[in-house]
Amino acid sequence: MTSERKIWIPACVGIGSNLDNPVAQVRQAIAALEKIDATRLIAASSLYRNPPMGPIEQPDYINAAATLLTRLAPRDLLARLQDLERRQGREQKSRQRWGPRRLDLDILTYGHRTISEQTLQIPHPGISERNFVLLPLLEIVPQLHIPNLGLVRKLVLEVDASTLEKIP
Repeated sequence: MTSERKIWIPACVGIGSNLDNPVAQVRQAIAALEKIDATRLIAASSLYRNPPMGPIEQPDYINAAATLLTRLAPRDLLARLQDLERRQGREQKSRQRWGPRRLDLDILTYGHRTISEQTLQIPHPGISERNFVLLPLLEIVPQLHIPNLGLVRKLVLEVDASTLEKIP
């Protein structure tokens, strides 16, 4: 059962793909975010190409970020994102850590909440060290304060952005 709230909560979502035309996968995912019930897409960043974090023997990733307003509870939003991943062909076995994937959608932030559960971590682990997350966030929400970490515009100064290529 969906737990829908009366108030709108801002949430940021990370989007990534490195299989099966990743640019198209990310663009399709952004379009699908607009169709999630009780949720509104506020902004989407540019797309960025970057080398994989995990095994080198995989294609570069295409990453972006989106900001949403949602009335869904965090776990319900996560369920919707996982459903979008499945609809775009992500197989359960592709959940290999840092492995190649057709689509990866992660809740980066959910209001000012922190959640630490086995299946849901908010803010997303490693967010403050990932240039492919921070630069897209800087583009769309430069004043975002990530709970327990600080402002995006300050965090981005601590990462090396030289490996990212903005896609026109």
